[in-house]
This record gives sequence, structure tokens and C-alpha cells, in this order.
Amino acid sequence: MSSRIKTTKGRETYVSGRDTGRRLGAAELGSDLGERATLVQFSSAFCQPCRATRRVLAEVAALVPGVAHVEIDAEDHLDLVRELRVLKTPTVLVLDAGGRVVRRAAGQPRKADVIAALGEAL
Repeated sequence: MSSRIKTTKGRETYVSGRDTGRRLGAAELGSDLGERATLVQFSSAFCQPCRATRRVLAEVAALVPGVAHVEIDAEDHLDLVRELRVLKTPTVLVLDAGGRVVRRAAGQPRKADVIAALGEAL
């Protein structure tokens, strides 16, 4: 089940509930998981909302101890994109400490929404 959230700039973000329980690790992400949670961002080179999303996720990761931010170029990881059904960029996955996907959103998220989604992973 997913819900549509209007952002302050009129863009829409789609947020879905718990995923299938798929676990991701350093091998898939190309980076270590955060001690408490990981924010995974799928981006593409010419995606303007991806740049803003990068800033938001980096700020949240810096604010919350034990949270890492990993950005993945969707074009360079097409197998993973297909497996996880990433349909647009930016798409953000929130992983718990074990790498289980607990939340996902497509579109540019707001900082408050990212912090709230982290609550499920921590």
C-alpha cells in the first residue's frame, strides 16, 4: 500500500509501507551499512530532485548518530534497480541495522519525513 504526499514545492512523493523484508548489504550497496540505519538513495546523473535529496539525506545522516547515507547511480546498477523495482529517481530506501528495507519513497522527500521514516528502522 502506498500513499501520495505533496511536498512544499508541489512535487509528489510516494511513500510505501514495509517492503518484502529484502536485506541489502555492503556487497549490493558498495558501502558499509550504518550502525543503526542506512538511507539508500537511487539517483541518476541529470536528476535535479536527486541533488536536493542528497543534501536532505546527508543532513539527516549527520544529525542522527549511527545513520549512514549511501547514494547509488541507478544507471550503473540496473540489476539492483530491476530487482528492487525502482521506477524513478530519486527513490529512497530506509534500511534497519540488519539491512532490511523498512520504508521506501519515490520523489524528493522532506527532512521531517525522512526523520519520521527512520523511526521505524531505529
